[in-house]
Amino acid sequence: MNNKVAILIGSETDRGTMESANKYYEYFNIDFEIKVLSAHRNPVEVHEFCSTAPSNGYKIIVGAAGMAAHLAGAIKANTILPVIGVPLDGGILTGLDSLLSTLQMPKGVPVATMSVGKSGAINAAILCAEIFALNDQNLQSKLINFKKNGAKL
Repeated sequence: MNNKVAILIGSETDRGTMESANKYYEYFNIDFEIKVLSAHRNPVEVHEFCSTAPSNGYKIIVGAAGMAAHLAGAIKANTILPVIGVPLDGGILTGLDSLLSTLQMPKGVPVATMSVGKSGAINAAILCAEIFALNDQNLQSKLINFKKNGAKL
């Protein structure tokens, strides 16, 4: 099984926060790619990427953005893949604004929303592993060991 995740970030300034989860993706043997695509600055590219993601081998898309934080919703509007939203800080409410924007999705448009910032980025990687583990015994064993180790690498 090809466990492949796309991580879309709204701005290059979001990269450092999301890269804090790299070692978790690597530990769980999840292929991942970070791309800068803004819901507001690149709406056509977001649509094109998300609508073709399944045929390009992606199984989950993580959307991370701050301030208005419409990226996860824009991703979900264009795919049937699971979408995990990571709200980022930087807005006038220090992340609360992006949390509410990511969390408050309309009925029928589910986005699994993580906590704000680095913890959310790491939890998104772990949730990806848990989703993939539904069909992967080796990954289930890694998750069991991860939990036994206090959920730490």
